[in-house]
Amino acid sequence: MQQIPKNMFEPASVDANEAEKISKPSLSFWKDVGLRFRENKLAMFGVILLALLVFMAIFGPLMTPYDYKTNDLMNTNQPPSSEHWFGTDDLGRDVFTRTWEGARISLFIGLSAALIDLFIGVIWGSISGYRGGRTDEAMMRFADILYGVPYLLLVILLMVVLEQGLGTMILAMTITGWINMARIVRGQVLQLKNQEYVMAAQTLGADTKRILFKHLIPNSMGPILVTMTLTIPSAIFTEAFLSYLGLGVPAPLASWGTMASDGLPALEYYPWRLFFPATFICLTILAFNVIGDGLRDALDPKLRK
Repeated sequence: MQQIPKNMFEPASVDANEAEKISKPSLSFWKDVGLRFRENKLAMFGVILLALLVFMAIFGPLMTPYDYKTNDLMNTNQPPSSEHWFGTDDLGRDVFTRTWEGARISLFIGLSAALIDLFIGVIWGSISGYRGGRTDEAMMRFADILYGVPYLLLVILLMVVLEQGLGTMILAMTITGWINMARIVRGQVLQLKNQEYVMAAQTLGADTKRILFKHLIPNSMGPILVTMTLTIPSAIFTEAFLSYLGLGVPAPLASWGTMASDGLPALEYYPWRLFFPATFICLTILAFNVIGDGLRDALDPKLRK
């Protein structure tokens, strides 16, 4: 019988740098996602841009001595200057102040609509997917019926029938806006509910609420976050469209949509009145879209090491 040389039992030499790498604790899923997201330069540009827009929405109206609603008929349609940085409108109101006051309302509408869509969609979709059977069939058929109603037509109808205001606009946007979120969550839950850890929780007697909020919904957060980042700019754009139709927030409140609507007829002679709100609508939508794309890339398992 051939004997095995003793030197084969000697411990292999390990480079000190390699040993340090091996000894490092492994990253959790969300830490790994955060690292990948930070490495995405375009996504980080979106984060910085959005942070600047939010900063200006908070502090911009405080940077000038003017308020957003006081008329000054002696200074109507003044071009941008050292006194009025973004010029004035047809009522002599400071466009810089109104732009950032409008940012507050536009961002509030977008965030509120997205949060309501998130809440309803996650609850509806997770229950539908987890229960399955007739419950799933009934819940999703109801969602399909609502989804069959043209979104913009329904929003316009509600804005015409109900009193104009922030609450009415948010209600109109969310009455069917949650359906896309519900479908995404349902699809995720259908994939996850037969996993071993969910079956183990069921065996141990965990109730539906615990299984949904402890296991299924947390493990669906990736697609939920991506969908939410894309819902906010969609709501901002819808508000701008409604304002263009004259169904925006009532005067003297300002939003980017109402400012763009007021500035469009004056584009030929007073272009700054449309330029500034339209530019910031575009920048906000761009920021959220690149953040959403960055999250999607960071969460894509095909890109994971």
